[in-house]
Amino acid sequence: MNTKDYTKDFKIDEFQGDLISWFKREQRDLPWREDQDPYKVWVSEIMLQQTRVDTVIPYFNAFIEQFPTIESLAIAEEEKVLKAWEGLGYYSRVRNLQSAVREVHENYGGVVPNTPEEISKLKGVGPYTTGSILSIAYGVPEPAVDGNVMRVLSRILSIWEDIAKPKTRRIFEEAIRVLISRENPSFFNQGLMELGAIICKPTSPSCLLCPVREHCAAFIAGTQSELPVKTKKKSTKEIPIAVGVFVTDDNKILIHKRQDTGLLARLWEFPNLEVAKDLATPKLQLYEFVKEEYNADVLIEDVIGIVQHAFSHLTWNMTVFEGKINSAVAQSDKVKLVTLEEMQQYAFPVSHQKAWKQYMERDQSQLN
Repeated sequence: MNTKDYTKDFKIDEFQGDLISWFKREQRDLPWREDQDPYKVWVSEIMLQQTRVDTVIPYFNAFIEQFPTIESLAIAEEEKVLKAWEGLGYYSRVRNLQSAVREVHENYGGVVPNTPEEISKLKGVGPYTTGSILSIAYGVPEPAVDGNVMRVLSRILSIWEDIAKPKTRRIFEEAIRVLISRENPSFFNQGLMELGAIICKPTSPSCLLCPVREHCAAFIAGTQSELPVKTKKKSTKEIPIAVGVFVTDDNKILIHKRQDTGLLARLWEFPNLEVAKDLATPKLQLYEFVKEEYNADVLIEDVIGIVQHAFSHLTWNMTVFEGKINSAVAQSDKVKLVTLEEMQQYAFPVSHQKAWKQYMERDQSQLN
């Protein structure tokens, strides 16, 4: 089916009116909705990727307080930006954001572009972010299609295409180009997003509370629980990892910086390695690794905890050890011995934050 088939005989004007009126009444009070600053809309949309609204709110407020303008983020040190993002995960998002913001600062006079052609060229700005910024901040009738929107429209228009397939997104983008309000594209797109977030949920949608149920083909047919069609992801690979929180006699902690590219690039972490199942125990493998990697002699003590951290394609099963450093450590830009106070300056991935929390809780319990 093509877009015309899905929208044939659809009461577009009434649908727009019902959706926008509901959004005006019921929209949540969110900090990025206080004005239509394209920079703030941009930051919020990048933060909201893969992250819940309730989690994003305090991060957004703190981030905007620290980097209130395009210029302030453009000239900021990457280490400070990563630290401000610490805990949100998917760190490539903020690196791409800062890179794109620098381009806006240098090439567009600090003003976020207001055309699809220009804004979509910025690093990390895909079709969804393009549509969000243009429609919300500039009132441009451009589609903004994410998982929420595809779920809502699959039910309203009875679209049975697999939303897990990249090519399916185009069907929904074309549908929105037909349906979107030219007078108020901002509230139209935000209304679809809001509907997906609080009414048209993945399971048990609140159809009786839905402002557009009279327009919804799935509600009328009773198929809302069957839509959207989405194939399941393949199971993720599980990787066993040994992690060591190593401390010197004068209470300095050994940390190192990850590679410049790849997963969690340029974040700081504790010494760790992927454990080989057919070799010695994780404890011995960690000892040999630290000796070879840092030319340091360590005494590895107890296991202080287990951390499991899932990514989209793999899961880390981390066994966390504590230990003492019995020799000198050659420091560099990527290997440091830091004090407790200095630890606050470095951005760590969530998995290593959890390891550190376990260490601190154990250390505190031993003092009591």
